[in-house]
Amino acid sequence: MKNQVEEFNEYRQKMNDKILGDNNKIIKRIFNLDTNAYAPGALDVKTKELLGLVASAVLRCDDCIKYHLETSYKEGLSKEEVMEALSIATLVGGTIVIPHLRRAYEFWEDLEAQS
Repeated sequence: MKNQVEEFNEYRQKMNDKILGDNNKIIKRIFNLDTNAYAPGALDVKTKELLGLVASAVLRCDDCIKYHLETSYKEGLSKEEVMEALSIATLVGGTIVIPHLRRAYEFWEDLEAQS
């Protein structure tokens, strides 16, 4: 049985392939900009991922949260670092972020379980 990490990645890849396969120049440029925004620069990748995670939680985008959680995990961020960032997101976003915090916590557990 697949876990939610595998399901998320398979669906994301399938739909990205379809979307990018339509060869829409604007969409391709947005995807490229997103990729390049998280590349190392004045800020390291870990910091950028935490910023993306906080913004995603405040904006209540579960897919974005999952993406940034997985990238944070792959970059070697600790559970404590990620949860501290999510605590800031919950503070800034308010109690409406709590359901997203719950799902983020569960997703992180699945990431850890895959190792």
